[in-house]
Amino acid sequence: MDGAQAPSSDQRAVRMRKRSDMLAGGARAPYPVGVELTTTIPEVVKEFGGLEAGEMTDRVVGLAGRVIHIRETGKLIFVALQAGDHTRLQAMLNFKAIGEEAFNDFRALVDIGDHLFVHGTVGTSRRGELSVFADRWEMASKAVRPLPNLHGDLSEEVRVRRRYVDLITNPEAQRIARLRMRVLQSIRQTLHGHDFLEAETPMLQTIPSGASARPFSTHMNAFDMELFLRIAPELFLKRAVVGGLDRVFEINRNFRNEGADSTHSPEFTMLECYQAYSDYNGMAELAREIIQNAAIAATGSTLVTLADGTEFDLGGEWKRIDLYESLSTHAGEEITPETSVEHLRELARKFEVEVEEEKLGHGKLVEEIWEHLIPDEELYAPVFVMNYPVETSPLTRDHRERKGVVEKWDLYIRGSEIGTAYSELADPVIQRERFVQQAQLAAGGDEDAMRYDEDFCDAMEYGFPPSGGMGMGIDRVLQTITGLGIRDTILFPLVKPITE
Repeated sequence: MDGAQAPSSDQRAVRMRKRSDMLAGGARAPYPVGVELTTTIPEVVKEFGGLEAGEMTDRVVGLAGRVIHIRETGKLIFVALQAGDHTRLQAMLNFKAIGEEAFNDFRALVDIGDHLFVHGTVGTSRRGELSVFADRWEMASKAVRPLPNLHGDLSEEVRVRRRYVDLITNPEAQRIARLRMRVLQSIRQTLHGHDFLEAETPMLQTIPSGASARPFSTHMNAFDMELFLRIAPELFLKRAVVGGLDRVFEINRNFRNEGADSTHSPEFTMLECYQAYSDYNGMAELAREIIQNAAIAATGSTLVTLADGTEFDLGGEWKRIDLYESLSTHAGEEITPETSVEHLRELARKFEVEVEEEKLGHGKLVEEIWEHLIPDEELYAPVFVMNYPVETSPLTRDHRERKGVVEKWDLYIRGSEIGTAYSELADPVIQRERFVQQAQLAAGGDEDAMRYDEDFCDAMEYGFPPSGGMGMGIDRVLQTITGLGIRDTILFPLVKPITE
């Protein structure tokens, strides 16, 4: 068992005694209010990284970092300090330069893992190591729990449960955390560049709607009523469009009380955006631009290198295929919106698709059979799967040319669904009819059926302009760019508590 899981009780006890000694002595506080920083480790490395061996500057600095290595040679102590981004810099503590008391205090009180402040002159050692030649030091924060072996790999369990340790010891974890932030920044910049406004909509909702999913429920004591964590912000963002916010988006958490695996999390970050006077074709172009810009912001190119070392190209135009045509090809017969539920059930049995046939209608069966038959390689390169059954897309406009089909696409990259978009339904009468159909599905046992939102229908009656709308999973975008699992792309993923 590694140190992050079960730190040595002896080491911790020794460190706790050092903390107590510092508190009792008073001269060196283990947790000061602050230290006198004049620069940072990355700034010093950037500015002075080209010095020759044995070269001294007249630059006096005060900086801090985490102690990751200590080596003592007679009257000289070499300390490796690490910044938050894993940039490292050596501090040299000379007995003569800092004095006997400070030298002995360092030996007695400082451990690997502590945050240390050093003040001194920038130069290089005789071996060419960029260093701060210290004239004094201070404890910035005493670490009483020892770090695991910095040269060993943490177990997957520890990496997820104690992400803070992973961030300290694993440069790759730091890289992914920072990459995620660059991706989020890029997405916002792309949308702002198209004059979208960022909105905030309720997390707690009286009616969980806007997607086909099972919600988490909670209780509000003040009103003595049941509330739900949102499964999607869609209906509130559409209300904003009704109110005249013609281009609006939100990046925030959604919650779905469903399974958890390498591509699904019950709590996840979602982008949703809506644009008046656009449609699902316009949303496809916007989605491609968002992801390609994000890849460039994160890696410098649309040709990304995945975790397994392979390269993946997100550049260029992206392919589009029709759902019914694709299903017909792989089923060996023509499947249309007019294909009966009975025949689809026969096909499900023929192809051994594991579904509860009696609970599913035409649309759900079509999608389940297609997902079962479509080869993974056809969904590897970025592809928009277009034109879905009306039954499974109750918020979507009917196709402008084909009956029984709606203008919806799902975007697949490397076999995973990354996002979805619609030409949004604008007719409030049809919207009410669709909600009634969903209620009938729910009564028949479909737990994912969408719930009726009367107030949303009322809002649509004031006039909802023709619009395109899109939802995109941010965690999935990160997986696309990095090739990592979802738990590696989320800074603090949900994990089950350890029970004794």
